[in-house]
Amino acid sequence: MNAAKILYTPVGVALGVAGGMIAGAIFKQTWKRLGHEGDTPSARDEDRSWNEVLLAAALQGAIFAVVKAAMDRSGATATRRLTGTWPG
Repeated sequence: MNAAKILYTPVGVALGVAGGMIAGAIFKQTWKRLGHEGDTPSARDEDRSWNEVLLAAALQGAIFAVVKAAMDRSGATATRRLTGTWPG
């Protein structure tokens, strides 16, 4: 394992935590803008339809994946700028 990977590990963890918080906020705002009130549906919420539960899960997964990729890529790019080595 090279030095850039070792140095990037705590940065990656911090970016992951920050990304999760950002993605959660984006998802909540997106869910509200789609006209849904209240909390997002849980898979075990019997008052919600299959369509609503699956739509929420797919939307949440897509948002989290995009934010995670963006955060990880920006962290790796910054690491290369600082160290001259790509951490991957």
